[in-house]
Amino acid sequence: MPEPIASARSASIVLSTAEWQARASAHLERVRPYTQPRRERRARGESHPVHDFLFQYYSYSAGKLETWHPAPHEGIAASTEARERFRAPVYRVESGVIRRDVGALTASKRELLGEVLQILRATRERTAHFGCHGMHEWAMVYGGHDVRHAGVAPLRLPQAEIDALVESRPVACSHFDAFRFFAPAAKPMNRLPLAWATRYDAEQPGCIHANMDLYRWAYSSMPWVGSDLLAECFALAMALRDLDMEAGPYDLRAFGVTPVPIETPAGRDEYQRRQRALAVRADQLRASLIDVVALAIASS
Repeated sequence: MPEPIASARSASIVLSTAEWQARASAHLERVRPYTQPRRERRARGESHPVHDFLFQYYSYSAGKLETWHPAPHEGIAASTEARERFRAPVYRVESGVIRRDVGALTASKRELLGEVLQILRATRERTAHFGCHGMHEWAMVYGGHDVRHAGVAPLRLPQAEIDALVESRPVACSHFDAFRFFAPAAKPMNRLPLAWATRYDAEQPGCIHANMDLYRWAYSSMPWVGSDLLAECFALAMALRDLDMEAGPYDLRAFGVTPVPIETPAGRDEYQRRQRALAVRADQLRASLIDVVALAIASS
């Protein structure tokens, strides 16, 4: 298990050259099992319907994910190697220690951090719901509309059975970026009225997509949040993506994906159990993000 994320308000420490290089190496080894296969697939002109999502939907490159930054409370001893890696304008040297320069936080970045903080806090305050059972992926292919992975993975049930399931189950999606891909005929079935202008107003901490987006809010706030927290959010997003696609209508067994059959009571129970467990992890990471983003804004 990874070490717990330190609070943004932990006592400041200074990492030696050997310490930060070891941390940077460990971070690279942690994310490389995802970044390197991504590069290799791109070189071959191939795609992975599950794992490539975190590099396509989210606008953070593999190279940026691999690049390590210290936590907010950590400084770096100003060795030659450190000066070459941790440079202005983000970092500054003072009394032999390299730290982030909060004065380098631009007005636009500060505004972005403010928006991130507002979304994180508002989502945290809402009641968590766990009754969606992953129906969003099914609503997307309702009526045979836009079967996105048809080229690499067939549907695992006949279209008629998929349509019947969507019509028989409550559709309760609270995440606009999932809802907007619903088949047109499925959109009126959703219990929540969602729109672009108010897309964050229904975000709630039980939603797997809202929790996956913690990775978005972490990398949007880099380097101010540090790579340890970023990597934790990435790992959570990958686990959520796995559940998302395991519960979907696609037959992904060729990619090593075992279905969670939400068309059955047992499958729905498994989905909700795992969704709740992942939401606990998300609650902890959301609290850490709120802490470090608020500190970055307050310090600027």
